[in-house]
Amino acid sequence: MKLGFVSAILPELSLDQVLAFAAQERFACVEAVCWPVGKAERKYAGVTHVNVADLTRSGAEDVQALCARHGVALSALGYYPNLLDPDLTMAAAARVHLKKVIKAASLLGLETVNTFVGRDWTKSVDDNWPRFVKTWRPLIGFAEDHQVRIGIENCPMLFTRDEWPGGKNLMTAPAIWRRAFNSIPSPNFGLNYDPSHFVLQQMDPISPLREFQKKIFHLHAKDVKIRRDRLNDVGVFAHPAEWHQPRIPGYGEMDWANFMAVLMETSYRGAVCIEDEDATFGRTLEGRQRALRVARNVLEPFMS
Repeated sequence: MKLGFVSAILPELSLDQVLAFAAQERFACVEAVCWPVGKAERKYAGVTHVNVADLTRSGAEDVQALCARHGVALSALGYYPNLLDPDLTMAAAARVHLKKVIKAASLLGLETVNTFVGRDWTKSVDDNWPRFVKTWRPLIGFAEDHQVRIGIENCPMLFTRDEWPGGKNLMTAPAIWRRAFNSIPSPNFGLNYDPSHFVLQQMDPISPLREFQKKIFHLHAKDVKIRRDRLNDVGVFAHPAEWHQPRIPGYGEMDWANFMAVLMETSYRGAVCIEDEDATFGRTLEGRQRALRVARNVLEPFMS
């Protein structure tokens, strides 16, 4: 396995600078985020380290040359919109851009694109399902045509008031994964597994690893602190922002030694990319870089 990080935490750096930092700090890979150039629609979005809008073969070769020069690989391209947004114009724009990300991954010789399936947060899982299948079957077919795998992150996207009550991502739990993979039975349709989202949902982050090991295409390393004092005060049905705090690995609830031990018993040997959303290290570039270093020191001993 290779240790890396998600580039969204370093928005003020160019791809060249991100790769230079990664090389300097002993990271083997980076998940490069590929939002459309422009204003961010939410926190950690709107970052563009590979501009896929007009990427040519020559441009892809330039990116590959940067990676070779720094000795740091791209583990995947990442783009995390809501493809099932009830605003059909926004959903269509996300679908168009995702196809560009898939094409770019193919040009770059990458296997994986990470994203969300999306969700209309005002509707139930069952009510979302027909649109999910109608939207995603052709997208997975498009990915197959370009020999690219789609890794769906299991984040509920239930962190801001406008995402209440259903969240903006459908594939949050094993029961839904089984249903999704049955509806779209493609070897190119899988998971970008983030154990912290199980902790948030009061679920075991380890137990799904063996069952879904063939479907894990990529892995995010993030932690979460459950504020028991707040949970005891407001209850689990209160908005999650009231009782949880994103943390880097080693500073939250996760038992990383146990998690990595079980992961090593599976067939997964891909990237483990730190996703830093931990504001306790500060909001400056220096603070965010320090958070990545600390998280590296926690996880590096587990890397083969």
